[in-house]
Amino acid sequence: MRKAVVLLSGGLDSTTVLALVQATGYDCYALSFDYGQRHNFELEAAAAIAMQARVAAHKVIRLDLAAIGGSALTDPDISVPQADQSSEVATGIPLTYVPARNTVFLSLALGWAEVLGSQDIFIGVNAVDYSGYPDCRPKFIEAFERVANLATKAGVEGQKMTIHTPLIAMSKAEIIQTGTELGVEYGQTVSCYSADERGRACGRCDACHLRTIGFEQAGFPDPTSYLS
Repeated sequence: MRKAVVLLSGGLDSTTVLALVQATGYDCYALSFDYGQRHNFELEAAAAIAMQARVAAHKVIRLDLAAIGGSALTDPDISVPQADQSSEVATGIPLTYVPARNTVFLSLALGWAEVLGSQDIFIGVNAVDYSGYPDCRPKFIEAFERVANLATKAGVEGQKMTIHTPLIAMSKAEIIQTGTELGVEYGQTVSCYSADERGRACGRCDACHLRTIGFEQAGFPDPTSYLS
């Protein structure tokens, strides 16, 4: 079986990606990050999802992106915006953007893939619902893939490294429909930016809003546990 490194946050999108990758016959190595995020419960969800999926290995790498701050997800002095607030910076990039997050994550995924002898990395970025994040766009993924093949022993020796983004052009409803067909249990996943210590979602942030609308449009009941 071909090996694949799958970035697994414990959220709806990455869990769907894991199911998709396993369905295509890859031996999956799940990679999660404890990066100082305020919604840390997602790591417990990721561990449970990885165990249930019986991945070949699940690695959690600890980083401290909170040390540089600059995001509502890592800096306690920046409030997480609610879905009905127009609290975005002038460029249109949300306050929940974490500086260089996917660049850092993909770099570490690339290193692990090279160690494993894998040429395939999967990430659940989505340019439809999250177009405000510059590191979720096709141009970024294309550029990083070029770097991956220039900066690795595997790449320069002709073993092409590929960054796969199976959800990038899908709506949230399409993602949910796809995952449901694959048997994903979305009640296990955590999307909320402000989930409490029990994993209950706030129901007010952008992530909760997109998730709620996604289930409505997909025609499935939302299994999320909300605070209110």
